[in-house]
Amino acid sequence: MDIKGQCWTDEESDGENEPEQFLYGIQGSCAADLYRHPQLDADIEAVKDIYTDSAVSVREYGTIDDVDIDLQINISFLDEEVATAWKVIRTEPIVLRLRFSLSQYLDGPEPSVDVFQPSNKEGFSLGLQLKKILSTFTSQQWKHLSNEFLKAQQEKRHSWFKAGGTIKKFRAGLSIFSPIPKSPSFPLIQDTVLKGKLNVPELRVTRLMNRSISCTMKNPKGELFSYPPNSQTVAVPAGRAPAQITTRQLIELFFSSQAGGHCKNIPTLEYGFLVQIMKYSEQRIPTLNEYCVVCDEQHVFQNGSMLKPAVCTRELCVFSFYTLGVMSGAAEEVATGAEVVDLLVAMCRAALESPRKSIIFEPYPSVVDPNDPKTLAFNPKKKNYERLQKALDSVMSIREMTQGSYLEIKKQMDKLDPLAHPLLQWIISSNRSHIVKLPLSRQLKFMHTSHQFLLLSSPPAKEARFRTAKKLYGSTFAFHGSHIENWHSVLRNGLVNASYTKLQLHGAAYGKGIYLSPISSISFGYSGMGKGQHRMPTKDELVQRYNRMNTMPQSRPIQSRFLQSRNLNCIALCEVITSKDLQKHGNIWVCPVSDHVCTRFFFVYEDGQVGDANINTQEPKIQKEIMRVIGTQIYSS
Repeated sequence: MDIKGQCWTDEESDGENEPEQFLYGIQGSCAADLYRHPQLDADIEAVKDIYTDSAVSVREYGTIDDVDIDLQINISFLDEEVATAWKVIRTEPIVLRLRFSLSQYLDGPEPSVDVFQPSNKEGFSLGLQLKKILSTFTSQQWKHLSNEFLKAQQEKRHSWFKAGGTIKKFRAGLSIFSPIPKSPSFPLIQDTVLKGKLNVPELRVTRLMNRSISCTMKNPKGELFSYPPNSQTVAVPAGRAPAQITTRQLIELFFSSQAGGHCKNIPTLEYGFLVQIMKYSEQRIPTLNEYCVVCDEQHVFQNGSMLKPAVCTRELCVFSFYTLGVMSGAAEEVATGAEVVDLLVAMCRAALESPRKSIIFEPYPSVVDPNDPKTLAFNPKKKNYERLQKALDSVMSIREMTQGSYLEIKKQMDKLDPLAHPLLQWIISSNRSHIVKLPLSRQLKFMHTSHQFLLLSSPPAKEARFRTAKKLYGSTFAFHGSHIENWHSVLRNGLVNASYTKLQLHGAAYGKGIYLSPISSISFGYSGMGKGQHRMPTKDELVQRYNRMNTMPQSRPIQSRFLQSRNLNCIALCEVITSKDLQKHGNIWVCPVSDHVCTRFFFVYEDGQVGDANINTQEPKIQKEIMRVIGTQIYSS
C-alpha cells in the first residue's frame, strides 16, 4: 500500500525511478495494520535532521514485514573530470537502498544492500565497488548492533545535549572525512608551507559539509577569526598574508592530507545506523581509486594512486575481478573511444617490442585463461613475452573493429588466438588515466597533428594538492618528451621521478626530478629517444625534418582518425607549479616534486613527423591558445 492508504501490486511498485509517493510517512486506514519499530522512525528523523527531508525515502511491504530505505548520497563534491573518468553523474545522488525488517529493524536479519544511480544504468561499475564496500561494512556492524544498543547510544547523546539543539547539528556534521565522535574540530592541517604563506600557525575546519563551511583561524597573537558558513573567500587580515585563499582550497588541502588516512574510520552511532552508513559512504567515495575494487586494500604504487579505480595484482582479486564482469565494459570502450583504444594498443606494442621491456613493460598483464577460469594465462610471476607478443599480434586493428559487429570481431580474434580478446580487455581496463580524443574545434592548432588527446592521470587527492599549490605559487605549461614505449607504464603508474633509477634513460645532468621544457624542440628530441636511439637531435635537425615533412605529398588523408604507422613519436603538455622548487636551467626545467606536475594534453606524430620546433609555451599568444582550450576541457567544474 502507499502512504495514502491506496493499494498497489508488486508489479506496479517495482523499479528505481518511481515518484516520491514513497517518502517517509504512512497514513490512512491501512496504517493501523502495520507495525514499524520506533527506532527506525528515530533513525529516519535523524537523517532528515542532519541532511534534508529528501535525503531519505521509505517504501513499506507490510504483508511481508519488509521496508526499503533509500538514502540519497550527494556526490556533487566530485570534480567534473573525476566524475567523467569514473562514469558517474555528479549532479545526481547515488542511491543506497537498504531492506530491513519493518517491525524488528536492527534486531532482524542483516539488510540487503543495493547501490545505483537512477539515470546511470549502463556502465555504473563504481556501484559494484561501493556496494561491496557497504555490504562488508553492514555485515561487520551487524555483529554487535541491536535496537537496545542503539537506544542506549541515543540516551547517552541526550544526556549531553538537548534534543533539537543547534550543538547536535553542529557535531553531527563534523566528521565526513574524520569521524571521531568526541573531537571538537578537525585535526590541525600539517602544512608548514601554507602556514608560512598565510602566517597562520593553526587552521581548523570546524565543519565540513557539502552545503556549508565555517572556519576558525588563529593568528600569531592568538586571536581567533571565525568565518560564517556561506563565505566565498577566507580573507586573512592585511599584513598577515600576501593573498586570499578560498574555502574550497582549504577543503581540498585538508582533504588531500587527511581523507586517505581516515576514510575507513567507523563513524559514530550517536545519530543512528542510517546516518552512520551515510557518513561512511561519504568518507569512502572520494578515495575509491585508492583501494582495490575487489579486496578493498589500499593500492601500493610507485607514485601513489591514480585517477581510475582498479584491481590490485593479487591473483585471487584478478580472478574475482574477471568473474564480476567488470571487464565486459571493453566492448563499450571500443565503440565510444576507438581512437583511445587504438593509442593504448600502440603504447602496449611499443613497450613489448622494446629491448628494455623487462624494465618498462610494467605492469605485466594478469589475464584469466578463458578455457580454464581457475588459472592465469598471463601471470606477472611467470612472464612470457613471446606468448604475449603472439596474442597482441592477433588483436585486430581498431579500425577493423569499428567496421563490423563487435561479437563477430571477437569470434574472429578467438579463432586467431583465444588470448587476443582477453588481452585487449586487459589493455583497456588496466588504463588508470582519463584519455579523451579532442575534437578539431578544441585542438591546439600550433601542434600540427590531428592525434591530440586530453590526458588526466592525477587522482583527486593529488589534483587537490596541485590546485592549492597553484593558488599559492601560480602555474605555467611546459612539454615533457618521452618515447612512446614508456607511456604504457606512465598511464598506469603515473609520471614518476625516474632519476637515478633503472627507468632512467637520458641521464640526470641537472639533478633529480621530472624533466620539462617550455621549448617544443627539446621535448621532441627526448620523445624520439628510445629503441636504440640515444642521441637527441638538434633543433636545426628538427626544423629541417618538420619542413621536409610539410612539403612532402601526403599519401593518406591528413585528418586520419586512427594511427596508420607503428613509427610513433609523442609528447605531453603538462601544467607545473612555479614554486621555488622548480629548477630552471635555461630551457631545461627540473621539478623534484611529482605533486607539482600534472599532465593535461598528449600529442602523437607518425612516421618521423614532428610539430613546430619553435613553440615556446611562455609566449603570450601560445599561453592564450592553451587557456582557450584548457578552460573548458579541465576546469569546467
